[in-house]
Amino acid sequence: MSSNPLTVLNSLGQSVWFDYIRRNELTSGHLKELIDVDGVSGVTSNPTIFEKAIAGSNDYDQAIQKLAEAGEETPAIFESLEVEDIRMAADLFRPTYDSTEGRDGFVSIEVAPTLARDTQGTIAEAHRLWQEVDRPNILVKVPGTAEGLPAIEQLLGEGININITLLFAIERYAEVAMAYIAALEKRAREGKPLDRIASVASFFVSRIDTLTDQQLEAKMPAAKSPEEKQRLESLRGKMAVANAKLAYVKFKEVCSSARFQALVQKGARVQRMLWASTGTKNPQYSDTLYVDTLIGPDTINTMPAATLAAYRDHGKPRPSIEEGLDQARAMMQQLAEAGIDLAAVTRTLEDQGVESFAKDYQKLLAALDEKRKQYSPAQRWAKPA
Repeated sequence: MSSNPLTVLNSLGQSVWFDYIRRNELTSGHLKELIDVDGVSGVTSNPTIFEKAIAGSNDYDQAIQKLAEAGEETPAIFESLEVEDIRMAADLFRPTYDSTEGRDGFVSIEVAPTLARDTQGTIAEAHRLWQEVDRPNILVKVPGTAEGLPAIEQLLGEGININITLLFAIERYAEVAMAYIAALEKRAREGKPLDRIASVASFFVSRIDTLTDQQLEAKMPAAKSPEEKQRLESLRGKMAVANAKLAYVKFKEVCSSARFQALVQKGARVQRMLWASTGTKNPQYSDTLYVDTLIGPDTINTMPAATLAAYRDHGKPRPSIEEGLDQARAMMQQLAEAGIDLAAVTRTLEDQGVESFAKDYQKLLAALDEKRKQYSPAQRWAKPA
């Protein structure tokens, strides 16, 4: 067996994706090394990642200068930079895509987060990005908001690969899974092929612990007994994994349903569960907590750089996704008995996620605008000779 825990994950049915993209990663050969050595088989990106990459480095300055001198406006400059990165990454993963017959090797590009509550705007932008990148192994990321659901179903029905992001609630995941099935059924009725339609459901993990831990800690001073305080304490750092494990139970129910199995007979593939937000935010918890506990078939773990390095160093891969399911259900009950409403938690996290990505997108555009102004023809002409 491989001594690299990351490649062992592959043998257990879990793909390892890299939750990071930056021009230097692509041009230096580092991403290619992750593919060759660690078995990394995909990349996810989002507005926060691009904000840090573009605003926080000089990697893109030459490209920004060229586009600014050509008179491009800031949003168009960002899209040009983003699309070039996504194309380069998709080309690096194309051998993986081909060797797995389209099952893996994907790179994700996200619609503007300002469109998270805009169904028609999301559809239009997804069409444009899909055509602009023009690679078969990309996934267009669409938030799994209520407004995103009809967009997801329509886009998948049209043959556009979709990564549904910002999923926190098992109930919303179930709605996303049904949208995937409905889209495939529509294609089947129209006589269109199903075998190369790809979709993943990105279920966010660590943020559940961040918020439930805060609420549990807020209740501890009012505990009526040491036993009650201990019960509250015992739930800290546990709810995110419990929530994800029970989402996987729902995933298996969907996959074994008669509706989906009828589509499998026509070539349909599973909409894999992707564990997102798997970097450990609380230093009291293991830095591989959200990898070690969620390993199983038909899953993906997209890891930030620090988590990837930590798992390579001391990860403990084993089939773990279906361990402790009764305990997970019991903890959900205990959380409710403690007066914490998980449905309210997941709604809050969805709202915060939409707001946070939109804020980082605006921050990115502002930083890019400052760089653009340095190179724009009007700015150059204004400089003294």
